[in-house]
Amino acid sequence: MGVSLIDGWLPPVLLGLGAVGLLGLLARRGRGALVALVLAVLLAALTFAGLNRLAVDELDLLPDPLPTSVVVWVAVAVGGLVLAIGGLFGTSAGRKVVSVVCAVLVLVAAGSQINVYFQQYPTLGDLLLADDPADEQTLAGGRGAASRSMDTPAVDRWTGPATGTSTMVTAPIPGTLSGFTGRPAQIYLPAAYNGPNPPVLPVLVLVAGQPGGPDDWVTAGQLQQLMDSVAAAHDGLAPVTVVVDPNGGDTDNTMCMDSVIAKADTYLSKDVPTWIEANLGIDSNKSRWAFGGWSYGGTCAIQMATRHPDTYPNFVDMAGEREPALSADRTQTIQQAFNGDEAAFDALTPLTLLARDRYPEVWGYFSNGSEEQQVGQWTTQVSTAARQAGMTVQTQVVPGQGHSWGVPHASLPPALDFLGQRMGIRR
Repeated sequence: MGVSLIDGWLPPVLLGLGAVGLLGLLARRGRGALVALVLAVLLAALTFAGLNRLAVDELDLLPDPLPTSVVVWVAVAVGGLVLAIGGLFGTSAGRKVVSVVCAVLVLVAAGSQINVYFQQYPTLGDLLLADDPADEQTLAGGRGAASRSMDTPAVDRWTGPATGTSTMVTAPIPGTLSGFTGRPAQIYLPAAYNGPNPPVLPVLVLVAGQPGGPDDWVTAGQLQQLMDSVAAAHDGLAPVTVVVDPNGGDTDNTMCMDSVIAKADTYLSKDVPTWIEANLGIDSNKSRWAFGGWSYGGTCAIQMATRHPDTYPNFVDMAGEREPALSADRTQTIQQAFNGDEAAFDALTPLTLLARDRYPEVWGYFSNGSEEQQVGQWTTQVSTAARQAGMTVQTQVVPGQGHSWGVPHASLPPALDFLGQRMGIRR
């Protein structure tokens, strides 16, 4: 179950089987086969040319276009499916079976290559157990110690070593003030937290991409492994990490704002910190707290840092956007979330706040993949504005990565090293 779906032997094997499947679909002869081929090529070409327009501009399913390589594989899948359907008409029973088997091979190969790009399911086990909650532990009232605002950082109080292992637990975080209902949070507790003489640790709040949710940080984000590597690099110290849900569902989008959609900003800035302090026994000194995220979550991180620097004075923006969005059409975003009040929307966006206010006490880490040009432009624009607003900023371009989970895999550990002194996990 630990077989990699990203690298190693399985993806090229699936790709080879997909090629065999495509050849099997093309092996049929006759007029029916020719008609199916023409339709397959036509529909694959239409998919390639029109998928992003349909998903982004017409249906508003995505705020940003899918990468070209992903669109290519969707088009291949469409073409293979059309060829397979053509093989079901006017053919023998044996040929029908061959068409179905070959179609499955093509679809699996296309899905595998799309997963290689996004790195949504790192291993076969992650794919097969994606919706299985059997391994989840429910938080039972924290560890019995009250949260305290510490005068000194954890690194000055910690003698170590960390014994035992880290754990992942889950717990609902109620929207007491906001009225918002998010899905249960996923919480990383370092080995040091679970030990006999635990230090009082700082907090990292994380948000996943959209579509998506907290579970994505556990599977695609490999959160436990990443944070264990952070702890190993800092003498056993790592922040208690709480992955929260500001959306409520995979396809919902609150933009991490208080709007007519929901009071997601209040949830993240009030309800979440209050719950963490009441339940996790952590360092409530907010100067050591951080907020981070990937993609949609990265946009959310810079929003929290600019709107609530007293709560989240440290942030990690991994491949975030220029500003929050429901649609590629900015006018539609403003209409849906703010009843068309552009001034109300603009007043809450990071670039507006960075141009208006000074943030000398805020530190931020930006990253993006070298292959995501649009996101790279946004990262440059926002990080430059952050520096000009007085923030201490570091940026990272992850080589060979597009808009995939490979970006947070490569950038979250160095981001926490950059913020480590601020958060009190290193000197």
